[in-house]
Amino acid sequence: MQPQDPVELSPPHDEEPGVHDEETGVHDEETGVHEPWPPMVKSPVPLPAGLPLDPGAQAAGDATWELASALVAADSEAQPFAGAPRLVPITLRGVEELQPGERWQAVFHQLWPAYRAWFLREGDEERTNYAASIRMLREHLPEIVPVYERLVELAGGGDLAARMLSMVQPPPYLAGCSQAAWTRDGPMLVRNYDYLPDRLDGIIWSTAWTGRRVIGTGDSLWGLLDGVNDAGLAASLTFGGRRVIGRGFGIPLVIRYLLEVCSTVAEARSVLERVPIHLAHNVTLLDASGAVLTAYLAPDRPPVFRDVPMATNHQDLVDWPEYAAASGSVDREVMIEALLADQHATAGHLVAAFLRPPLRDTAGAGHFGTLYTAVFHPLEGRVEYCWPGFTWHQSFAAFDEGSHTELVAAERRRLPR
Repeated sequence: MQPQDPVELSPPHDEEPGVHDEETGVHDEETGVHEPWPPMVKSPVPLPAGLPLDPGAQAAGDATWELASALVAADSEAQPFAGAPRLVPITLRGVEELQPGERWQAVFHQLWPAYRAWFLREGDEERTNYAASIRMLREHLPEIVPVYERLVELAGGGDLAARMLSMVQPPPYLAGCSQAAWTRDGPMLVRNYDYLPDRLDGIIWSTAWTGRRVIGTGDSLWGLLDGVNDAGLAASLTFGGRRVIGRGFGIPLVIRYLLEVCSTVAEARSVLERVPIHLAHNVTLLDASGAVLTAYLAPDRPPVFRDVPMATNHQDLVDWPEYAAASGSVDREVMIEALLADQHATAGHLVAAFLRPPLRDTAGAGHFGTLYTAVFHPLEGRVEYCWPGFTWHQSFAAFDEGSHTELVAAERRRLPR
């Protein structure tokens, strides 16, 4: 989601069936558990009346299965494109804050209107209550609970923000994306992030929130789309191409968790074996030893692990053929597989291929256009954010807190039938 002007919000009052908010905490009638508010969490208070929300913030919640199906249908019935794509600017900026503080708080206030609208787009009753959310975090991601509690405090201690930041069963979303791991002459993970430009957080984070250094592309206020840590583990996600929803965590928080607590692919695999995921996603992992693994994750079945160094937008089999066809998932996978098998290819050839079609999606209509290419070098603790004609270098040794703006395709008008 694209940042909007900073807006200070008081958290809204959340009434959930069977859950009573009290001065001392939350009582869940279904389980009989009374969960006290942590010291930093305030009992919810009403949102000031008449607070305007940016119209674009409400639209930020539209990436659901309905939108996906409409995009797929439009693409399958499309006539040839007319004219050049409409270009819109996206900006990425580097933010280094080793412990959560004023900089994260400023980002929260900037993005919260859009995230609030997205989180409530299906109605408050569809979202998990605070008591269940904190239990999920403590059970499955205990090492980052202190970070979560600090972020809730910085966000103002509101119930709604606390629930959204838990990333327990958020609204559904999907993206495109391609990724590949190179291991011949030094490990490298390269990925294209394909999504709608107005829904990009636009933050490259450099943090040490649990004591481990992490650089990654932000999403969902503290989650990550991809990243690398100072132990030499890199991770990246793609949508898994299946229309299934279950009880679990949003994948950006899981990527953050992997990079906070794991040093190797083997350790990351053990985490993915036990942490529940709420949508189907693929995660490709690469560590400093050159070990590589791709995990096919879904809420309706155990994770499937494959010793393959790539992922696009399907898993072992194509489960949603219309989406796979519209996004070119199989064609992109075949191209990446051929590049990795080519004994004459170099790491540079692989990166170059990600910067041009078909791996780089420049259409931005019927599916998602490529917003950036990221190249992670886990042995060296550095990453390159790439576009045709420009490369932005970031590393643990020299993190750049500047910004970079690119024009990306938003849409192309189609000829009438």
